[in-house]
Amino acid sequence: MANNKKRNPSQQETDISSHDTLTEEQQLELLQKYDPESNTRNLTGFFKIIVFAGLLAFSLFQLYTSIGTQFTAYIQRSVHLGFALSLIFLLFPAVKKPGVKRNKVPFYDILLSLLAVAVGLYWPLFYNDLVFRVGRVSEMDMFIGIVAILLTLEAARRAVGLPITIISVVFLIYAFFGRHFPGFLAHRGQDLESLVQLLFFTTDGILGTPISVSATFIFVFLLFGAFLVKTGVGNYFNDLAVVLAGRLTGGPAKVAIFSSALQGTISGSSVANVVGSGSYTIPMMKKLGYRKEFAGGVEAAASTGGQIMPPIMGAAAFLMVEFIGGVTYWEIAKAAAIPALLYFTGIWIMTHFEAKRVGLQGMSPEEMPDRKATLKKIYLLLPIVGIIVFLLLGVPTMKAALYGIVLTIVVSFFDKATRLGFKDIIEALVDGARTALAVAAATACAGIIVGVVVKTGLGLSLANGLVSAAGGNILLTLIFTMLAAIVLGMGSPTTANYVITSTIAAPAIILLLMGGEMGADTTVPVVIAISAHLFVFYFGIIADITPPVALAAFAASGISGGDPIKTGVNSAKLAIAAFIIPYMFVFNPALLMIDASLLEIVWVTFTAIVGMIAIGAGMIGYWYRKCYWIERIIIVATGLLLIFPETITDVVGLGMFALLLAIQLKTKDKNNKNKVAVAS
Repeated sequence: MANNKKRNPSQQETDISSHDTLTEEQQLELLQKYDPESNTRNLTGFFKIIVFAGLLAFSLFQLYTSIGTQFTAYIQRSVHLGFALSLIFLLFPAVKKPGVKRNKVPFYDILLSLLAVAVGLYWPLFYNDLVFRVGRVSEMDMFIGIVAILLTLEAARRAVGLPITIISVVFLIYAFFGRHFPGFLAHRGQDLESLVQLLFFTTDGILGTPISVSATFIFVFLLFGAFLVKTGVGNYFNDLAVVLAGRLTGGPAKVAIFSSALQGTISGSSVANVVGSGSYTIPMMKKLGYRKEFAGGVEAAASTGGQIMPPIMGAAAFLMVEFIGGVTYWEIAKAAAIPALLYFTGIWIMTHFEAKRVGLQGMSPEEMPDRKATLKKIYLLLPIVGIIVFLLLGVPTMKAALYGIVLTIVVSFFDKATRLGFKDIIEALVDGARTALAVAAATACAGIIVGVVVKTGLGLSLANGLVSAAGGNILLTLIFTMLAAIVLGMGSPTTANYVITSTIAAPAIILLLMGGEMGADTTVPVVIAISAHLFVFYFGIIADITPPVALAAFAASGISGGDPIKTGVNSAKLAIAAFIIPYMFVFNPALLMIDASLLEIVWVTFTAIVGMIAIGAGMIGYWYRKCYWIERIIIVATGLLLIFPETITDVVGLGMFALLLAIQLKTKDKNNKNKVAVAS
């Protein structure tokens, strides 16, 4: 019978779920729709060769500098910028509308690409002269500087999205017209010459810390991910997840969680993670009986969590190392381990209760892959284990990634099916560089924001303003920061979001955690710095699954055929842990495993997991039986008591949890009998 029900337009465009799994073309279609980084031209002929050669040269340059040959900061970063900008203008079209030719490069993009090459070569060619003239800007400097700023804004718009460009332009306007702003926002303003000098001829602007991290740590880790993909490890993650979780209650949903957590080690994009693993897991969930929106929500929530999952987190985690200072990447990854565990545990618990509520079972034996054959390929995980070992041994982060690449190539030879030949290695180098383009554009654009903040003193002004607006209350400050990070993250990459919020909001959190006493020479304890920066990092990431602009959820709805907004609501509900955990580790840093005893860490983790069980049951409305609305409120309140880091709340929460559990167990059979009686 025909279904004449009117459907959401976006759902009509993206409902491609009639197939069991998505074809490569369908996956690309979804990526291009929801992920600006994937919306590229499909070049042929001469320009295809030029771009291929450019991407390969980009990777080889980065490897050359990471192996040991270091250039000065200005040369390293400007060449990195030149490669990225010139290739973006050849690959990313200015207009991304249907019907626009994508196999040719228009003349204006060729011109922009050549200008980008000139920008990238300016520092290497005139380095001595520029250093000698310190602070004095020539007419040619002004021209190149202005071109660099404009090209950076346009490249970010194409490769990353409009939000970050708009935010950067707003900051530039603020820099120019500062004296016209009210109250604490006012400053004396900057003229064009001083602003150009700041943004392109110092390391406080475009060539500042963000792009420095892109040109070092991030690029090499992206290469590592590209080499892992070439070995087929992405598909192996799916098979391994099915073997380990497929037969459990609601198996496919748990497969999605497990697979997406692993996929996060090779994908820095929530949307790419959704499309990569979701094209496999969402149809499985629907087949088992999960609702479309719930299936999409599970995948979106789990895929977004990939960026907070050690050992290889999102690109912003590498920026955190530089922004905090005095810490290693391993310290950041270690601190993020328990929060990541709690995040995925929360999603796992809720999918379990949903499966129990609906009466879903696991996958049948016929649907399972060969267990022995799958486990025989466990060696494919060795490069990831190797990265952890290298970091544990104190190997510098960039070197650890390089060793990981070498280990990936070695491991690929264990099996003919995964063996990387010369062609595969070249393609991995090209794919890694392609992935790095958007990151380079985002970090260069973020450098504009950082430069303005540093020059105008906006960071301290806003931090003080935020503290004042919250009345010096740490909880209110955290709530305001959370809202700011989520709003800024809607459609913006995590990297840019983190740069803005860590520059503006993190100092306010640190100020209050330090008791309101902070001077220029104050040393901030590592535990306070990491908790404040991880707080803004978390909320920047979960913007991808928070309606109304939830790109990861929208991509998942394109696979499931569900309503995008409802999918976003489900993903936000499933990821409720991500809205709670950051508050937990700010108030109880034992979760970050810093300056805490083993007993403290075990206890706070135990109570948090028990609390997540209670919150999950309350959110889904099912535990051992259906929960009535008043029970759901009490159960959620119990979970919050357990999560709140105080001994008294833990004791009360555990007592309430035990009582509620006893009631559930005692009444579950009666509830089931009533269901049978009604059915008969």
